[in-house]
Parts: sequence; C-alpha cells; structure tokens
Amino acid sequence: MTNEVVAAIDCGTNSIRSLVAEVLPDGSLRELHRQLEIVRLGEGVDQTGEFSIDAIERTIRVAAQYSDIAGKLGASKIRFAATSATRDAKNRHLFTIPIEQIFGISPEVLSGSEEAELSFIGATKSLIKRDRINKSPYLVIDIGGGSTEFVLGVDKPLQSISVDIGCVRMAERHNLQEVFTKNQLMEASADIKAAITVAAANVDLKSAECLIGVAGTVTTVAAISLGHQSYQSELLHGAVISKEQIADVASKLRSMTRLQKAALPVMHPGRVDVIAAGALVLELIMDEIGLPELVVSEHDILDGLALSLVR
Repeated sequence: MTNEVVAAIDCGTNSIRSLVAEVLPDGSLRELHRQLEIVRLGEGVDQTGEFSIDAIERTIRVAAQYSDIAGKLGASKIRFAATSATRDAKNRHLFTIPIEQIFGISPEVLSGSEEAELSFIGATKSLIKRDRINKSPYLVIDIGGGSTEFVLGVDKPLQSISVDIGCVRMAERHNLQEVFTKNQLMEASADIKAAITVAAANVDLKSAECLIGVAGTVTTVAAISLGHQSYQSELLHGAVISKEQIADVASKLRSMTRLQKAALPVMHPGRVDVIAAGALVLELIMDEIGLPELVVSEHDILDGLALSLVR
C-alpha cells in the first residue's frame, strides 16, 4: 500500500510556491518536490487596487507548471491559497477563475488570521521536532510581499494579526529600490512603526520567549548575516541570528544600489528591489519586541497548508 501524496500552493504578493509531499504513517511529511518562482503578482496593487494583466499571466504560467508536477507525483489532495495581494485586488476574479480551471478546485483567498495560523503551524512543527526551540510562548513573524503576520502561541496560535507592511508594498509605496534617502528612511520607518503599534495592541508581543522568522526576507537577511556564499536551505533552517546582525545587514542593504544587492551571492533576482524594504521591517520589529535573537524557519505557511491536508 502506497502512502498518500498531497500538494500545497501558496500564492503571495511576490512569489508563488509549491510543495508536494508524501504523508508518512506518523502524520509527518516527506518532501517530494518544493519550488519557488517570483512572479510579483501584487505588482502595483498597493497603488491601483487591481492586478495587472501581465502579473496575472506570469503567475498563471507558473501555476500551470505546478499543477502538472502535482499530477505527475500522484497528489490526491491539493490546496491552493492566495494571500495579501489577492485579498486587496478588486479584479481578483481574473486570477481566481483561471486557477480554478487549471486545478479543478477553488483557490482559497485566506484571511489574515487564517494566513497567520498556517504560518505558525508550518514554522513551529519541524523546529520543535528537531529540538531547535524550547522556550515558549513562540512569536512567529511572517514578512511577506504585501503583509506581515504576527502570531503568538504555544502548541497552537493564541493571538494573531496581519498588517500591511510587506516588502513589496513598502518598496513600492516609498520607492525603496535603490539607496535610501534620509526622507525615504524616515517616512518608511514611520509607516512601519505605526503598523507595528497596531500589531502590539492586538498581540502581546512582549510576552514572547522565542522569536521565529519565516519567508524570504528573513531567510535572505539570515544568509547574508551568516556569510553564506550560496543559498542553502538546510543550513538556514533552525539558524539563530542576533538583533545586532539584523540591524547591520538592514543598514548595509539600504545603502546599496540595485546592482550591489544583485551581486550578493545569496540574493534571488526577484528580491533585489524589495529586500532592503523587508530588512527594514524586520529590524524595526526586532526593536519593538526586544528579544536578543531570532530563530530562522525555512518552513512556513506552505508547510502549514500541506499539513492541513493530513489533518
């Protein structure tokens, strides 16, 4: 008897990712295929409130590839979730209808709280299993393209909120693709701090004993701070970086040109123009929370989606 295979697709503001995994007898997953493509579905959504046709077409092309892969690997259950940009786009039907035709299931447009819960489950499960974290409550921060989720919990989420300070949204809103000017830094910081204040009013950030960071901003900042010469997921998962390391990397990134950022060995081409904005978000979150370090998780909402198919 062969084990069941499940597939999850996470379509965010910046990237679309796929995970196909075999369900093991103990309910855990054995990864068969994991893929990330940066398609920038949410390009311009913060300004216009709508998806561009080009962004939709880029995303649909990759989604069709993911559907083919899931089929070839024998996935019997699939969950397709879209997050911040799709929540905001008035013309999202132009995206969701083709997705339903490709996968034969309705794509789920997750609420901020649903996104937060799945991120928490995905981020904490493997770290606990590997004994990488032992202090709770845990605070998971998920810095995406359009939004950032704050989730506090122990064995399950207890408090959560999603606020609109993702790396793409901030980079577009404050024009942070090149070297920051003093005014850009001041205005972006004020915007981010206001959102963090809202988060702190809804989630007891100061009660966290362990801070866990997920998604591309966190993993890229970690890889830079640790001096990696190539992006190695297995080395990043469970790695610990200090508040000072994060502040140092964030400061360096906002003083670099696009070309200088692109030359960093761990930099994905699709993150070049948004990484400095994301690093600023991370730095200011660390300032607010006050914990001395952050644990990096390579597992996040995508893993939470796949695990939900097991449950």
